[in-house]
Amino acid sequence: MVDQAKDRIAVLGAGPMGLAVAYQLAKDGYNPVVFEADDRVGGMTATFDFGGLSIERYYHFHCISDTAFLEMLEELGLADKMRWTETKMGYYYQQRLQPWGNPLALLRFKGLGMMAKFRYGLHAFLSTRRKDWRPLDNVEATSWIKKWVGKEAYEVLWRKLFDLKFYDYAEGLSAAWIWSRIRRIGRSRYDLFREKLGYLEGGSDTLLQGMRRAIEARGGEFKLSTPVSKVVIADGQVQGIESKGELHSFSKVVSTVPLPYVPRIMPDLPREILEKFQALRNIAVVCVIAKLRKPVTENFWLNTNDPDMDIPGVVEYTNLRPLDCHVVYVPFYMPGEHPKYQEPDQVFLDKVRRYLKSINPVLTDDDFIDVRASRYRHAQPICGPGYLDGLPPVSLPVQGLWVADTSYYYPEDRGISESIGFGRRIARMAEGVERA
Repeated sequence: MVDQAKDRIAVLGAGPMGLAVAYQLAKDGYNPVVFEADDRVGGMTATFDFGGLSIERYYHFHCISDTAFLEMLEELGLADKMRWTETKMGYYYQQRLQPWGNPLALLRFKGLGMMAKFRYGLHAFLSTRRKDWRPLDNVEATSWIKKWVGKEAYEVLWRKLFDLKFYDYAEGLSAAWIWSRIRRIGRSRYDLFREKLGYLEGGSDTLLQGMRRAIEARGGEFKLSTPVSKVVIADGQVQGIESKGELHSFSKVVSTVPLPYVPRIMPDLPREILEKFQALRNIAVVCVIAKLRKPVTENFWLNTNDPDMDIPGVVEYTNLRPLDCHVVYVPFYMPGEHPKYQEPDQVFLDKVRRYLKSINPVLTDDDFIDVRASRYRHAQPICGPGYLDGLPPVSLPVQGLWVADTSYYYPEDRGISESIGFGRRIARMAEGVERA
């Protein structure tokens, strides 16, 4: 058994939220010990070696409204690594590549009537101006969107986004959650016609390693490749955690691992709490990343609505962050229990080659330098109406135990900035400075 010091706090998970918890604890004089099952920090923001290129397994970008992220860069002395780029959006519809993302592009869009364009534009505009999400909390998203934009615009511009990401859950989502996604992209614009997004020089790893160095410099520890098998609870109080057959003694534990794992590692929680965790559902992702000799389009984000493609969009990352080659992410989202998730990687790799060549017929097989696939079983929570009401409190009815993941900053979508901001809040809860 490891000796326990009063100021040692276990942090489970080394994604952005776990790192933010540990960073704040270390900054405030505690000694966090971070346990991570992966062999690197980062979670969904972690990088990998893509044929000599260090890059994220899953794409990320930053908006000018990402306050918590930008504040962290300032504290770490990394603000000078931030770069802002004017980016473009496109829409691939009826085998035609069209501009998208501003009023002029909407007006010129081929395949949609004028009244449908007006209703869609009005809804997008009012969504970016809305500040209070609570009236939308118990509203179902597809009904809300159809009411505003009408059947025609929904079928052309929205249905594929729902059906090819959420499948059987498409008509059970919160309007507040979908609204937050519309607003975030809308707030990335610095005028009606231009969008500005950001990236870090060196990618997300610049932030991850900066946070890790700051934590270790203040006495924090990292235990990588060290999955936690159990949080030990006795007499209503945390006793420690078990990992690789060893008991590590802690009186406080903060978990940031995906909520579906919680019943597995905390089987001694009260039954009603376990049932709430067990009822949660998540979307999985198979994210294909392709390295090419030529660009596919000039867009950073390309929405797709094509009967021969089972994807809602393509992210051409190097139209945001310039690299020596052209890098494209193609995410296939689906419920983890869907049969498609069991298909081998090669099925998805072959689809991506075919889809990109359809979007840009100039591309040939020789233009594909490398193509890889990564999988994440719990990529995103499925947030139905009134989602927060179904979650257990962050501060569980066990002394010394706090649990959260990206679900808890609903209605905001998962993001690095939101994870950092919420992680710092949880740290203050564990310190007794802030109430849950």
